[in-house]
Amino acid sequence: MPDDANVARRPSDGAPMPMREWGLVTEAERERVVIVSPHLDDAVLGCGLYMLANPGATVVTVFAGNPPAYPESMRYWDVQGGFGPDDDVMAVRRAEDRAALGMLAATPRHLEFIEHTYNPGDQPVAPDVIAGPLADALIELDPTSVFAPFGLANPDHDVTHDAAMLVRDRLPSTVAWFCYEDCGYKHIPGMLAWRVARLFARDIWATPACPPVSTDHARKRAAVDCYPTQVLALEDDWQILRKLDAPAPEQLWRLEARPPGWPRLRAVD
Repeated sequence: MPDDANVARRPSDGAPMPMREWGLVTEAERERVVIVSPHLDDAVLGCGLYMLANPGATVVTVFAGNPPAYPESMRYWDVQGGFGPDDDVMAVRRAEDRAALGMLAATPRHLEFIEHTYNPGDQPVAPDVIAGPLADALIELDPTSVFAPFGLANPDHDVTHDAAMLVRDRLPSTVAWFCYEDCGYKHIPGMLAWRVARLFARDIWATPACPPVSTDHARKRAAVDCYPTQVLALEDDWQILRKLDAPAPEQLWRLEARPPGWPRLRAVD
């Protein structure tokens, strides 16, 4: 039998079930949407249908800066993307991002951090270093809701998630926070469950949300196609286009504290 603390019960006075509104996203929360993206493509891959249904979002991409110099031995990812030794990889990718977000009626905001594979020893930027500029950008944009990646597997995704959680503690409590699933990485066995468990350990309850989203998969696919250099590599590593063609490729999760009066969920053997 289930634990009584984990069973939803109808009030004795016949009032509506207390969870009747759970999962829904209000119009007020969707008024000024900001999506935090690790790389120049992640927001469109993870939230493209949401952006189509909620035009006017701003996408803040953390790792959009140029390295001081491109390495003489090209990154394998850049080779996969079809780049040559003399190409300004990040300039091309920023242009791709502007084109893709334009198709979704969204606005890009590019931060200057450098992807970890351009750094000595492949070291990612620390979350507390990212948090300051990210907080400045969000405070300026004055969002009613923020969508951050779960931050799965890729070091840049991981530190972007951690930095966003640091910023979450600095923004007004009236801002609604959500996570989106990192396309490709979410299919690695156990990755998504691991992140949700880590959030629960911090008493942040990640719960699937049901915001309005577009069903225009063709238009999202057209926006994804604006990243031709990335699609080449994503196809090589993840067969990403087949996964994007799935009936429900996006799931957004609300981040909130425990409902008032609820006990912590107990671990199950």
